Amino acid sequence: MVERQQSSAAHMFDLSGKVACVTGASAGLGRQAALTLLNAGAKVVGVARRQDLLDEWVSVSSDNAHSLACDLSDRENLSQLAKKISEPFGPPDIFVHAAGVNLRETASEITPKGWDLTLDLNLAAPLFLAQKFVPSMKKKGWGRIVNFASLQTFRAFPGGVAYGASKAGIAQLTRSMAEEWSRFGINANAVGPGFFKTELTAAVFNDSERAARNAEQTCVGRNGELEDIAGPLLFLCSDASNFVTGQTLMVDGGFTAK
Repeated sequence: MVERQQSSAAHMFDLSGKVACVTGASAGLGRQAALTLLNAGAKVVGVARRQDLLDEWVSVSSDNAHSLACDLSDRENLSQLAKKISEPFGPPDIFVHAAGVNLRETASEITPKGWDLTLDLNLAAPLFLAQKFVPSMKKKGWGRIVNFASLQTFRAFPGGVAYGASKAGIAQLTRSMAEEWSRFGINANAVGPGFFKTELTAAVFNDSERAARNAEQTCVGRNGELEDIAGPLLFLCSDASNFVTGQTLMVDGGFTAK
């Protein structure tokens, strides 16, 4: 009986036969997300700007990994991009948008160009790419959309006017996606990382005192390791989350709980 229950639990997280697209897959949390889904059995198309880093990711992955270099902030090319994403393995069953930019400009400094770049990449791209994949997900009666939220979804940080606005928008975008598409078996959720050491947070971790203060503000007493995102992400991308949709799951060691 115990063995049967364990087998059933493992099956809930098995992504064999699924196709996933992960943006921002060249580095940091996006790369970790792509590797997590690969290890769970999915075929994964990794999308990012830098072809060299994508090639490196594919070289350490498997035949089930494919890379595609592009500029996700260019809305005019998203339709063509969606077609290219679907070429290697078919249309994605799982869409994870981990790509993002944080210009760290204040409300007094932000320019229209910086605002548009941030909102296009962080908020528009996950909507308009998901839009392209939803018809195929509807036909299958199954799909998973996972957006990347942030501490700034709920908190205001210095120099985060555009980034914070985009990540606050992610929470509502995710709820709207869930409201419209979940009846077709397409669950939409967001994962909200705390402080993880990535390129995007280099300015934070280059200041050891600041990094230590951030760790102290969590309930667990440390900052995140890349592996910490794997379990929550896999949960949201698998059958384990069949009755979970429209939610923002904070993976921040309890930073937002205090």
